[in-house]
Amino acid sequence: MAGASEPGRSAGPPAIEPISTKLQRIAELARQSPALSFTSLAHLIDIDWLREAYARTRKDGAAGVDGQSAEAYAENLEGNLGDLLERVKSGTYRASPVRRVHIPKGKRSTRPIGIPTFEDKLLQRAVLMVLEAIYELDFRDCSYGFRRGRSAHQALDTLRDRLMEMTGGWVLEVDIQQFFDTLDHGHLRAMLRRRVRDGVILRLIGKWLNAGVLECGNVSFPLAGSPQGGVISPVLANLFLHEVLDEWFEDVVRPRLRGAAFLVRFADDAVLVFEREEDARRVLEVLPKRFGKYGLTLHPAKTRLVDFRRPPWVAGPRGRRSRWPGTFDLLGFTHFWGRSRKGNWVIRRQTAKDRFTKAIREVRGYCKAARHLPIAEQHRVLSAKLRGHYAYFGLTGNADRLSAFGHQVYWTWWRWLSRRSQRGQLPWTRWQALLKRYPLPPVRVVHSVFSLSANPRL
Repeated sequence: MAGASEPGRSAGPPAIEPISTKLQRIAELARQSPALSFTSLAHLIDIDWLREAYARTRKDGAAGVDGQSAEAYAENLEGNLGDLLERVKSGTYRASPVRRVHIPKGKRSTRPIGIPTFEDKLLQRAVLMVLEAIYELDFRDCSYGFRRGRSAHQALDTLRDRLMEMTGGWVLEVDIQQFFDTLDHGHLRAMLRRRVRDGVILRLIGKWLNAGVLECGNVSFPLAGSPQGGVISPVLANLFLHEVLDEWFEDVVRPRLRGAAFLVRFADDAVLVFEREEDARRVLEVLPKRFGKYGLTLHPAKTRLVDFRRPPWVAGPRGRRSRWPGTFDLLGFTHFWGRSRKGNWVIRRQTAKDRFTKAIREVRGYCKAARHLPIAEQHRVLSAKLRGHYAYFGLTGNADRLSAFGHQVYWTWWRWLSRRSQRGQLPWTRWQALLKRYPLPPVRVVHSVFSLSANPRL
């Protein structure tokens, strides 16, 4: 009989269901019923769920408008989590405005970043855990951004491998103007309701979208957009572009094409690759209309079609080649055709010019500002910058750009250390002795195609 205890065992409180089991149950329901709308999800967010969300939330991020750090929140963690849960269940929870800061994007432009309060980050993480369990099985394989088990390097490797299989093609670069600032709330809510009809979850998302932005002491309330920097923003962006681009391309466009084609997308960065030029031009013609239907605008100059077919062996008049393929950028890398060591045509990737320049500018800015700090502290920060740069840009074939970056860091550090006093340049012998004591990390190709081919599971 249900609820009866076994003989010889004392009845006790029911066992607490692990968070992982709850997530698996949601994912299994989503997999079995692709058209199912979930009407009851908020009950999953209990005190244990919030504890897990707290554990998954970054603790080293900048503080929001309330100035509260993760350390301060943790001083009374159980009390704060209990109070938060009570406000969520009773409907009295209020989202705080995000604090907007601007980070350099290019030489003259900046990227606005919204910083929520730590409590808002924690609750967004709790809701994100629910949404990821539902949508992870809905999202297509062409999407790589902000998904568990997927990365930018996987997107780059997939793009390279499939282009090599096709021996190149026509590459359509897609650039959405201010995507996170122009994301239409009405369309987003309609997309959410197809899978999530729980009123508590939908109201929480609505509160974050309408919380407002604090900038220069003034709070504004944009009618569109989802601030970059919010924990919930990436999954909302993926959901939006899943319908606008991924599903449309895979289910509507590809079956009507004459040649092969594929899509690789990382958040709002995307490229579409076509075997035939006529297919590419047809899609390029309808793409602005498709995005415009959802309130988005494609950048007229940065959305472009590139002839990326493999170079021909046959030379033109006077030994010149009759055609040379173009180049395109994705995720900070410029893609181009080049020769391998064996003389074969291969697709190579190197650090994009704008990303290289930005990295050098950041190093120069740091060396200038920190030139009077202790050498050990400068060495620690510069070593971290170099290791981080190599960890992302360390692809096979990019050794020249990696070496150039290391060379720039080397000389930039020397120049600004030479300005610590009025004695002029730092003597060479002293500089070499300093480097022996504080060596900079060597150039390292982290993501080698040779190691990946030897270890296919990596």
